[in-house]
Amino acid sequence: MNLGPTRPKVMPADQPTSRSANRRWWDHDADAYHLEHGTFLGDADFVWCPENVREQDARLLGEVSGKRVLEVGCGSAPCSRWLAGRGARPVAFDVSIGMLAHGTAAARRSGIGVPLVQADVCEMPFAASSFDLAFAAFGGIPFVADSAGAMRQVFRVLRPGGRWVFSVTHPMRWIFPDMPGEVGMTAIQSYFDRSPYVEVDEDGVPAYAEHHRTMGDRIRELVGAGFVLDDVIEPEWPEDFTGTWGQWTPERGQVFPGTAIFVSHKPF
Repeated sequence: MNLGPTRPKVMPADQPTSRSANRRWWDHDADAYHLEHGTFLGDADFVWCPENVREQDARLLGEVSGKRVLEVGCGSAPCSRWLAGRGARPVAFDVSIGMLAHGTAAARRSGIGVPLVQADVCEMPFAASSFDLAFAAFGGIPFVADSAGAMRQVFRVLRPGGRWVFSVTHPMRWIFPDMPGEVGMTAIQSYFDRSPYVEVDEDGVPAYAEHHRTMGDRIRELVGAGFVLDDVIEPEWPEDFTGTWGQWTPERGQVFPGTAIFVSHKPF
């Protein structure tokens, strides 16, 4: 899919607009994304964030064997394949068919297949109380306009006692330019400005939309949906890790957090 050149534009982006824009963007960008990041992500590995936090070490989901697990915004679903290799029964979904196509290719390479579904987190086609665990490793949530609605949907499909863990760009990063190095360490906008970042195509049609929520917003949305917040993890940059991912670099990571991981559960 050829999207053509895009440019930033200050404009609103509701949930239908964001869904359409981001489906276009990730369908277009899926090949380039995996060319750049595919080695880091792997075909069957579970990385929570660019700081290289892996589920095999963090165990934020707890025991997964035999559990029915939902991956929100799965991309090519390497996390779900990793879980399947440890006895879980994952289902993975993403808004982009281009990303899911990479998931199908990775399943052939790894020999680990998981069910892949094209869906919007705000309109999930799953029955109530049908999953034991749900997670999103930088998937979906930052691109959702109705993030409070997304939390309610995840709450709906989880069984009582089910855990919901998701990682996103740390809210404080919104005030800095999306650039590595020293140039990305000067605040340029208000932390409290919740205007979306939107890019439009040559015809002015939105082709990308990302949404900022403060730390308080994220917590209120979780609690408002009915979840109990268990922890918020702000990974420090590992001293011996030299990898970079866009704006995530050792220079910036040593000064302020790049990721927030929210750990919560649905009460009995």
